[in-house]
Amino acid sequence: MNVLLRNFAICLFALLPALCWAEQREFNLTIDEVTIEVAPGFTNKVFAFNGQVPAPLIHVVEGDDVTVHVTNNTTLNHSIHWHGINQIDSWHMDGVPGVSQQSDIKPGESFTYKFKADRPGSLWYHCHVNVWEHVATRGMWGPLIVDPKNPSELDKSVTKDAILMMSTWESAYANSYGKGGMPADVADYFSVNGKSFPFTQPVRVKKGDVLRMRFYGAGDETHQMHMHGHDMLVVAKDGYPLASPYYVDTVPVGPGERYDVIVKMNNPGYFVMHDHVDKHMTNSGAMMGGPMTVFEYTDVKMDDWYAWKDKVYDPNFFYSESLKQGYGLFNSAPFMGKPVEQGRRRK
Repeated sequence: MNVLLRNFAICLFALLPALCWAEQREFNLTIDEVTIEVAPGFTNKVFAFNGQVPAPLIHVVEGDDVTVHVTNNTTLNHSIHWHGINQIDSWHMDGVPGVSQQSDIKPGESFTYKFKADRPGSLWYHCHVNVWEHVATRGMWGPLIVDPKNPSELDKSVTKDAILMMSTWESAYANSYGKGGMPADVADYFSVNGKSFPFTQPVRVKKGDVLRMRFYGAGDETHQMHMHGHDMLVVAKDGYPLASPYYVDTVPVGPGERYDVIVKMNNPGYFVMHDHVDKHMTNSGAMMGGPMTVFEYTDVKMDDWYAWKDKVYDPNFFYSESLKQGYGLFNSAPFMGKPVEQGRRRK
């Protein structure tokens, strides 16, 4: 009898993870009209999830059941596509009006999305109405990180995470909702996480850190992200782990693409990472600008002539702190924009 009870207990213990794994995650998102300052002297009207660009981090686990209540507080129609979620048995939640969703979310209306986080990786969410404007130049994008049920040894080795979402902006239509993003329109500002250098932030590390960077192509141009002083091990593409990771010093990130890279921080100093598309290193033609950052080793003395010597440091600019806080939806106050005045919304 004792043997039977013991075997039953062993079987029950083995089944518990499968029986208890799926968590119910429920979140609220609004879509708001705000203005953000992308670069010195350049502000842009955006459609912002929860009033911020980039949008809040959504962090869940593979197999979780996710519910998101979305309210549209803007003057134009929107929807949300959960980019990378395969929507198994939930295709009506894919966020494409007239195809998988009967209608877009009109001003003042709400819609609830329900789906299972059916695959892990670096996923994201963005509008699927007038994407050429709303996504390419109005900031309607945010990270959706789905952790695997069974993390690999490589996953377990990571000591610091960073999310980098590259995008483009068109100053000609910065203050005109309903315009921009068309083939003849020209992007002249380029950013990471909604900011162009010098408004970006450093990545602070210490020798021995294992850094994972998740690159996202959130705009409509390809970015060639080049890191000085270190090699990057590309370990995942579009959320899928690679069977044969490979080393690079430049990662090409096209629209909609995601690349996960692992970097062993073993070369103390101050090293830049920048976009190797030359025009992307300008703010409307003025050098230096664009999606540039610096890796600052904390045990290396900061020189008096260093460009960011007096910078106020935001440790969560790359979502590093939010990713440490477990699972949920994480807003970030520094990403919040200023509300657009009611009478000036469509101008």
